Amino acid sequence: MSPELEHLIRLQEIETKAADAGRRLSEAPERIAALDSTLAAAREEVDRAKQAIADNQTARRLIEKDLAVVQQRQSKYKDQLMEVKTNREYHAMQTEIATANAEVGKFEERILIGMVEADDLTAKLKTAEQTLVAEEARIRAERSVIERDAAEMKTLAASLAREREGLVARMPRNVVELFERVSKGRHGLAVVPARDERCSECHVRLRPQVFNHIRKNDQIVQCDSCQRILYFVAAKPTETTSA
Repeated sequence: MSPELEHLIRLQEIETKAADAGRRLSEAPERIAALDSTLAAAREEVDRAKQAIADNQTARRLIEKDLAVVQQRQSKYKDQLMEVKTNREYHAMQTEIATANAEVGKFEERILIGMVEADDLTAKLKTAEQTLVAEEARIRAERSVIERDAAEMKTLAASLAREREGLVARMPRNVVELFERVSKGRHGLAVVPARDERCSECHVRLRPQVFNHIRKNDQIVQCDSCQRILYFVAAKPTETTSA
């Protein structure tokens, strides 16, 4: 294989790895932000559960206060019942006591419902807190992986940049310009193999004479269709297994 073609193949490998490293570096902040968002949502769920419990307690205290007022009135009516002089006053007081008894029953029922709700809310809080602990551990581990990968990609990108600079310095300027022109027009993919008499990227069939030149790997040949630089890699022999 000609040195120029070897250099072009290596340059493409460097460009491809550098592009992948750059992509992973650019994705890291977004991935970390997504983790932070997930963690914030788990924390908000715990806060909502705590607030719901606090609201439940406040509501029950208000009901208990109202109940105490009615119970005081109920006790007062019972005391007054002993002091009435006429049947009319007696029946009127019994009506007031019955009304107070009904109100007491309603308040006690509401308190009981609130207590049942409190148990449910406490269970939800416990689940939310367990979920938060699990999410914190998972996100901490995933964040560490992302940050470690980003650091590795940063180091790799710097290493690839140095290698590219040294490689380009050894290549003819016109060959580098050809690579960069094709790469810019083909989304970063300028050098690809040819297989089965076709360009492996655009899949257009190559003229027999062109493919024969490519097979020799001794000169720069471009695809007539996509203009990518082509090289030939012999297919590995198919392995056979004995019965």
